[in-house]
Amino acid sequence: MSSESAECGVDVKEDHWKHRTKGMSCARCMWFVEKISDKGNTGLGRCRKHAPTMGGYPAVFLNDWCGDHKLDENK
Repeated sequence: MSSESAECGVDVKEDHWKHRTKGMSCARCMWFVEKISDKGNTGLGRCRKHAPTMGGYPAVFLNDWCGDHKLDENK
């Protein structure tokens, strides 16, 4: 522990915002479309917030998140 953290009684290495994205994941976003294969869910999907690029919509994992996240009331 550094002298600064000892003075104020706070561990500087602790991330006080580590749960800031709880509930904010691609899987719960209204712009997310999950990719489902013949074998079931894949854990992958596409973000459709912005127009597709030459490579299509960006591929994302279920637990990814971004600053454009918007909760889907149906998920």
